Amino acid sequence: MTRVVLKDVAPRLALQAHQVDTGVKVELIDRLTAAGMPAIEVSSFVRPDLVPGLADAEEVFARIDRSQSTTLHCCVGNETGLRRAIDAGADVAWFLLSADDEFSRNNTGSSTDEAIDRLGRLVSIADGTDTALGTYVIFAWGGPSGPPRGPEVIERFAGRLHDIGVRDWLLADSLGYASPRQVREMIDAALTVNSPEHLSVQVHDSRGMGVANIVELVGLGIDHIDVSLGGSGGHPAISGVPAGGVCSEDAVQLLDRMGIDTGVDLQLLVETATWFAEEVGVPGPGFVRKVGPVPVEETRDSGPRFSWSS
Repeated sequence: MTRVVLKDVAPRLALQAHQVDTGVKVELIDRLTAAGMPAIEVSSFVRPDLVPGLADAEEVFARIDRSQSTTLHCCVGNETGLRRAIDAGADVAWFLLSADDEFSRNNTGSSTDEAIDRLGRLVSIADGTDTALGTYVIFAWGGPSGPPRGPEVIERFAGRLHDIGVRDWLLADSLGYASPRQVREMIDAALTVNSPEHLSVQVHDSRGMGVANIVELVGLGIDHIDVSLGGSGGHPAISGVPAGGVCSEDAVQLLDRMGIDTGVDLQLLVETATWFAEEVGVPGPGFVRKVGPVPVEETRDSGPRFSWSS
């Protein structure tokens, strides 16, 4: 594998749990775009009374720089949300399907099975529009109310998702339960019923295993991976529980060192992470922002022997 498409989910994952001015959100997304991030999860089109931090989703989509080739993603939970996403010009909308039935009921008032039925009704709405529709599987590896999960998640969902015509799946290790072994078991199961180009994985680092899991995913041929600037994240329904994604800067540094192209300017990303931490005050547990990227040796004619650039 020579190329991995990273999607930065910080504008949604971190800011759903924090009240931040719309202008700051727009600047965050524009900075990520300028750094070459190939995909960004901009916001969620969900009920503003439940997630007030993302009530300005339409305004954010209207104001961000759309002159680049960055793919703009969002989350939706029902027909109203999907229609809002289509009207806003989202490239991709991800339905919020939870593998944890108790969380699903508490978060949306619907069981997981009822949520799949709802997703099925959304397929015809997205068909023929410029907005592609896929589905999250939140808490795919476990949590928040139950023990760790394994490949039985794929057995539970695959048939029904295929039946309603949803091929694009985003498996989220929402609380960082998975080690490389669990990642391999889940992806092996998923690849028996779906193809790599239809699978994305959102890696969280709540328990320090996220970067190792990215290495495992790359080895398994998964080339669409979600990360989060500065390792930030949170969920308003489970406040106080660590929910940060793998730090974008650390992921880019790792993949650079593995000889895998991401198209992301690491130095600009580090600068953006530093600005984000200072501007918003969201905790940023990543390493590269604090100690600097690994020095890169320059050629004799290009100036200094080492520089702090990617």
